[in-house]
Amino acid sequence: MKEIKSSPMTQDEVEQMHKLAGSYEALFSKRAMKYRSMRLNEMTLSEDDLKKYLLEEYTFLKRPVIVTDDQIFIGSAKKTVEAAKAYLSGL
Repeated sequence: MKEIKSSPMTQDEVEQMHKLAGSYEALFSKRAMKYRSMRLNEMTLSEDDLKKYLLEEYTFLKRPVIVTDDQIFIGSAKKTVEAAKAYLSGL
């Protein structure tokens, strides 16, 4: 478990999550307050842009994120939480 507010994510960590998720967009939270305050909602953001913002500001990471050796579970949707529980109970 990592508390990203006081211990920011490293580039390697973000790239590993990207590898498992398939895109930075899957990791990026458009619900973050800064998304609108920075007017990012008015821009077309590339994958490189999303990566940059994820590294600069922890609030842009969709949470919770559960990472195992070969799986990633992103967000708090009921389906995602149930899938994570099922996966982790099988370990």
